[in-house]
Amino acid sequence: MKKFLIHGIIAGVLTAVAGIVYQMVYENALFLDFSLIINPGSIAGASIFGCVLMALGYWLLEHFKKPNLKGWLNVLISVLSFLSILGPLGMSLPLEVEFPEMFPGLAIPMHFFPAMIFFGLNPFFTKPRLHE
Repeated sequence: MKKFLIHGIIAGVLTAVAGIVYQMVYENALFLDFSLIINPGSIAGASIFGCVLMALGYWLLEHFKKPNLKGWLNVLISVLSFLSILGPLGMSLPLEVEFPEMFPGLAIPMHFFPAMIFFGLNPFFTKPRLHE
C-alpha cells in the first residue's frame, strides 16, 4: 500500500505543479484572470485527490491479485479523463468574469495532467514483468 500511496502523492504533487504553472502561463500570456473560478488550492487538491484515487485503483488490483487488469484500469482512467472535460465545457461562469469563452482552454488540458503524469511515473514504481 505504501508504494502505491507514494506513487499517487508524488504524481499528485507533480500534477499540481504542472497545473499551477500552466494556469500562470495561460493567464499571463492572454491577460486573463479566472481566480474566481479556479485557483492554486483547487488545482492542487483536485490533482492530489485524482492521483491518489488512481493509486488506490492500482493497489486494489494488486490486493485482489488482478494485475493483468491494469490495462483496463488505464482505459477507464483515460475515458473518465475525457468525460471530465464536460464540466468546464458546460460551466456557466459568473457575469463579472471577462472572456468566459477562454476558460475551457485553461481548464480542459488540466483534466489530462493527472493521468498523463501518473502513467508517466508508473515505471518508477513497478517491477518489470518477464513474460511467463
